[in-house]
Order: sequence, then C-alpha cells, then structure tokens
Amino acid sequence: MASLRSFSLFKPFTVLSTFPLVMSDSAGNLASLYSLSTSTSFPFPSATLSGAEAQSHIVSKWSLSKGRIQDGPKNIAFVNDPFPSSGASSTGPVLQVTYGKGSYSHDTGGTQFENLWNTTDGSAFQSMMLSYEIAFDQGFEWVKGGKLPGLRGGPNATGCSGGNQPNGRDCFSARLMWRKDGAGEVYGYLQAPNSLCKEKSVTCNSDFGISISRGSFTFAAGQWNRVTLLVQLNDPVDVANGNLQLYFNDVQVVSQQDLQFRTSSKVNANGLFFSTFFGGDPSIRLHVYVSNQAF
Repeated sequence: MASLRSFSLFKPFTVLSTFPLVMSDSAGNLASLYSLSTSTSFPFPSATLSGAEAQSHIVSKWSLSKGRIQDGPKNIAFVNDPFPSSGASSTGPVLQVTYGKGSYSHDTGGTQFENLWNTTDGSAFQSMMLSYEIAFDQGFEWVKGGKLPGLRGGPNATGCSGGNQPNGRDCFSARLMWRKDGAGEVYGYLQAPNSLCKEKSVTCNSDFGISISRGSFTFAAGQWNRVTLLVQLNDPVDVANGNLQLYFNDVQVVSQQDLQFRTSSKVNANGLFFSTFFGGDPSIRLHVYVSNQAF
C-alpha cells in the first residue's frame, strides 16, 4: 500500500443529485467520480521535528485557523516512519500524536486544530473529501475508544464536539473513531431527522454525537490504514438528502444517505477538523501516526 504524505482535501461546488455506488476505489478516482475539482495538500517536513519546531511547522505550513493549535501542542512531533515495512514507500517523516498514560480527553493527551478554507471567488463548498493514512503503535491499547481526524463546517468553528450539539444553523462535524478492539465508525454531530436513529447502523446519543456504522471496519495496529471520508451536504437545506461515504483501505465500508447536516444555507463544508484524543484511560503511553498523499 502506497504511503500517504500530505492531507488531501477535495472541494467541489455542487452536490450530486444521485450518489454513485462504488465499493472499491482510490481517493483520486473517487475525487474524479464525484467531480471534486479542487485539491489542497498540507506539506510534511523533510526532516524530523519536535517541540516548538513541530508546532511552528503545522501552524505556518498548514495555515491553521486562528493561527494556533487549540489543544495538545506538546503532544505532536514529526518522526521517522515507525512501520516502513508495512507498505510505505517514502522515507519522509510522519506526524506522531502522543496520548499519555491514563489519557481520557483532549486535556490529557492527543491534539486538536482546524484548517478552514475559503474560495477565492467567495463561493461555498457543498461537498468535501479527506483522505489520510493512520497507524497505531504495535500492541495499541484500544480500551473504550478515541477520536480521529475528520471534516467540519458551519459558522461556529468551536461547536459540534465535546457534547455541544448542533442546531442545524451553526455547525456539523464528521470524524472517525475507534472503539473496543479497534472497531471503527464515523462519529458525527449533525441533525437526526425522520427515523435515522432507528436504523440498525446508527446509534444516537442525545448528550454526544451520532455513531454511524460502528464496527463496519477494524483498524489494525502496527501498520498503516488508509481512510477516505466524503461528505455531501443536504440540498435544499430543509430536505434530508445528504451523503456520507467512508472507504477503508480503498474499500467502501460506510454509505449513509438521507442525512441532514444543516437547516440553513449558512452552514457549508469548511475544512479539516484534526481532532484526536483518547476516551478510555490507557495503562501506558501510546501514539498514533498520520501520513498523507495529495491527489
């Protein structure tokens, strides 16, 4: 499997009225299929970096919103690929995120920052796709679970996480998450219209986010896992016709349609929500690694 070395954030200007069913494909081919014509790459350094140097690289080279890392700046570093024999072809550094022993929230491990995008002509993004590769320490303690990077949108850049529920006019978010034994899912803060919460693949929680297709794929420790997340907002805003797709190692594992990400045209797809933290109190210090490729 090819190594990914920079975030791929594909940004179209229209929502498709029908959703192609593609069971297996690469992120680049999916971008073409969904007419995602704009792409952005986040550069990784050519040498390992730690401490203030790693933080400075992310803030300046990745053009972070508000010019800062919101949580856990000391928990990031750029290190040599820990799993070069698992299919990675490049020798460049990868991003390492640390969770301390006993970590259970973004206050005690992991990191969080955002990169929200604007178009040169002032138009809004109605669809967005994010592709990256992630690895977990060999022998990773999954415990109860943890959050992983995804996408977000809407004028409220601080809501739609940590139990802050969306009202349809402020924001949405769609992140990945691991659960016990590495079971994967999409974890969303979005509206729950009609009978969404009655679907077998959906678990709703009035205090937190909505779990979509929990256990439809499983993260493997000690090697690279590729994920590609696609969000297409509902249009018109009063109709639940949004689309969410997830590909794991280029195979479709989540296809959730009839979603309502918003009830207002002020909510659009904005960009990267790099939010990762532990939710289960590991007994040892642990790491995840992120490596990406632009298409």
